[in-house]
Parts: sequence; C-alpha cells; structure tokens
Amino acid sequence: MISGRILVVDDEPQIHRFLSPALAAAGYTPLRAERGEEALRIAASQAPDLLLLDLGLPDMDGHEVLRRLREFSKVPVIILSARDREAEKIAALDNGADDYVEKPFALGELIARIRTALRRAGANEPPAATLHVGGIDITPQNASRNGEILPLSKREHALLLLLARNRGRVLTHRQILTALWGPAHTEDVAYLRVYIGQLRKHLGEATAKLITTEPGVGYRLQDES
Repeated sequence: MISGRILVVDDEPQIHRFLSPALAAAGYTPLRAERGEEALRIAASQAPDLLLLDLGLPDMDGHEVLRRLREFSKVPVIILSARDREAEKIAALDNGADDYVEKPFALGELIARIRTALRRAGANEPPAATLHVGGIDITPQNASRNGEILPLSKREHALLLLLARNRGRVLTHRQILTALWGPAHTEDVAYLRVYIGQLRKHLGEATAKLITTEPGVGYRLQDES
C-alpha cells in the first residue's frame, strides 16, 4: 500500500470528519487546513505528499491557492469541489491540478485517484523505456501488440505516448494540443477528436476503452491497476 500525508483543504467540518478517518483507514496520514493561507503554510513547512483542495475557501479562491502553491511545489493536487462547470475544471487542470473530483463523491473512487496521483508523483525516476497499456507495448519509437507494430502515424503515436506517460490523469484539450501541435493550436479541439478516434480504431476495442472522454474537458488514459 502506498502511504503518505494527505492535506485536506476545505472549510466544511463535515468533509474533515468524513475524510480523516477514511484516509487513515486507507493507510494515509491526514492533515487539515480550512483556509487558503493556512494550506500554503502547511504545504511549505510540512511538505505533504498530496493535497485535496476545495475551490470555495473563505479567504481566497482555490485557483489562487493552486497558483501560489505551484510557485514552490510540484505536490500532486486533486480538486474536490461542488463547482461542476467545465470552465472550472479546465482552469484547475491547466493551472497544475492533477485531477478533479466533483462533490458529492464516492470514497472508493477518491482513494483510487489518490493512489494513482501518488504513483505518478513517485515517477521522479526517468520514465520507463517501454510502457505497457492494455496489452500494448509503447516506446518512444513505436507501439506494438504481441511483437507486431501498430500502424500509427507519427502524430497518433505521439498522442498515445503522451496519454500513456500521464496514465490516470486528465489531460485537457489545451494541454494535449499545446504539447503535440504547439500553442497556436489550442482551440483545434475538433482536430484532436479526429486523432483520438483514429487512435482508438488502431488500438482495438479492449484497449480503446481505456481512453475515456472527460466531456468538454479532455481525455484520460485509465490506470488499469
């Protein structure tokens, strides 16, 4: 089991009453903050392994907390918020959040998201030469199944590699388009959908299902484990 210290940043006492014992039961050490400034102080002084961050804090907006946090820390951040607008999710992810979970949420799913984010954060090691996703082996040069090279275009392969390296994390349209096509193409969402569709066809039904669409936000390659 992956352990670590989880800083829960929320001004609702019932969230802390619910999450603190649940996190402890899952093997984590819960830390608590109810205001943005307090959260930033704890993040700087105690270096938690992950933050669960609400956007509606009494002293500052969660987006501002995230922006200031990213000035000194790369700690994984999962947004927990009742704000369900796509623009809120996109802004949080584009500004450095690792995931976004809407309230109310299922505890099991949240713990799974925490495990995934912590595994990704543990990748301070160089990325593996070969990534394995749904029976497909992915290297920086090609992708293959049972030793047979898949007929991917260079762009399709780059898209698959990007998703695989960020497995379990939502990548926004803007993040993907910027990474693969450059900042001049951040609005070409329809173009990206075409490539996602082509990639899914090449991967086969079982593996293609691992690429999930986050409506209006982007795409996620599911973490099989």
